[in-house]
Amino acid sequence: MGPFMTLSPTLVTGATGLVGNNVVRQLLSRGWSVRVLARDGADPRPLAGLDVEIFRGDIRRPETLSSACSGVGAVIHAAGYVHLGRTGLDLQRAINVEGTRNVARTARQAGANGSHLLVRRGGNRAGRSARPMKTRPADPRGCTYAISKREAEQAVHDEIGRGLDAVIVNPGFMLGPWDWKPSSGRMLLEVARGRGLLAPRGSFSVCDVRDVASGIISAAERGARGRRYLMAGENTTYLAAWRLFARLTGGRRPWMTAGPAMLFLAGRGGDLAARLSGRESDINSAAIAYARLPKNYTSRRAREELGYASRPLEETVRDAWTWFQDNGYA
Repeated sequence: MGPFMTLSPTLVTGATGLVGNNVVRQLLSRGWSVRVLARDGADPRPLAGLDVEIFRGDIRRPETLSSACSGVGAVIHAAGYVHLGRTGLDLQRAINVEGTRNVARTARQAGANGSHLLVRRGGNRAGRSARPMKTRPADPRGCTYAISKREAEQAVHDEIGRGLDAVIVNPGFMLGPWDWKPSSGRMLLEVARGRGLLAPRGSFSVCDVRDVASGIISAAERGARGRRYLMAGENTTYLAAWRLFARLTGGRRPWMTAGPAMLFLAGRGGDLAARLSGRESDINSAAIAYARLPKNYTSRRAREELGYASRPLEETVRDAWTWFQDNGYA
């Protein structure tokens, strides 16, 4: 399958985002022919100077996908909408669920021979825990993002049942260069600006987006049909990660983790503000409950079957910070 895909174009959706842009750049560096799907009005900077074929379209509009999928050797779907909260389920379903269904169905109908990528950050059911959970995790069902990503995975499996050759990749929390929006890097930037004095309770697995992009390409080349691959990194607490962020960026060192009462008040305060303003901020009860989920994982399957490897966390953070500095974010 690999030689065919290097000769035929590989379609990447979400090519202006953190994952998609890193995938595009790695594909090009390996000599692959790359086609991208980009919405009208998308930020031109991520694709500037790259030798890619650009198709204009939207994953929510199936009629714009057929020509983009025609003649491709693989489809890597990295487009999505991320907001951790209790609101916006209709929008997240339209993009993350129906958009994913549209891409998967169109790829199957076009005979795309390769990988459909589903990005899902964290969650207590994304992979095998690195150690047994000692307490029952917080219920994530109120988080609309988690709901939409579970439903999106099911949409992919529905198309696999109809004959689609697809795999699913579940990354950990990703940092690294080419984070134009920025997305995950917002956490690093907030700590660098001294706004992370009280870290949330909980732990997560932080990985380098460049390692994930390499793993995605390996999954496209030799992943087992219908398989889910977890691509994680270093398991750490938010407090330890934020202190590392502060040390490497020169930001103020976080004092401690926020206590249960403070987290409860912050979450309820965010919910109230959202009801009054009609716009939900990043601080809300669903996002706090999601952060507290145990998200420590092992990538054993991806390592054994795809050769996935993750670099040291300090290297990842340092490179991400350097990229933000070089591009005027810091």
